[in-house]
Amino acid sequence: MDIPQKLNDKPAIQELSQLSLGPTITTHDSFRLAPTEQVKLAATAISLNIRLRSSDMPLHMQERALNYTRSLLDDSDSAPKSLPKFNPTHLARALKKEFDTLYGPAWHCVVGTSFGSFVTHSPGGFVYFSIDSLSVLLFKTEVLLVKEPGA
Repeated sequence: MDIPQKLNDKPAIQELSQLSLGPTITTHDSFRLAPTEQVKLAATAISLNIRLRSSDMPLHMQERALNYTRSLLDDSDSAPKSLPKFNPTHLARALKKEFDTLYGPAWHCVVGTSFGSFVTHSPGGFVYFSIDSLSVLLFKTEVLLVKEPGA
């Protein structure tokens, strides 16, 4: 299917988004993706061999999470044999640090092949995806400053 020619074709948009994204859950109206954005995200996910499981995040942030994760995994695959093999904790730390730097503090990341979760996140700050058997959960929580008594 030629994606650029099909951007205005609603059946093609539905087919692409169901094929690569699976069920996408949005919990905040302002972060629902337009059909053309869904196609763009689907094309990105397909090209990176990533399955997007669930998201409540703007398009540019989802693309950043997918691209950055893929680049970290590709870098670890091409690393010299003298360096330690891939570690999910290092991936989680790098992804959290990247999002803290780009989008402000209080990002959390869980990476692994088997885990359960139930999290509360800030609106527009949640994505869950998988690459092969590895799953990635990235979410943001609100940071409240604590004031000292009497201040």
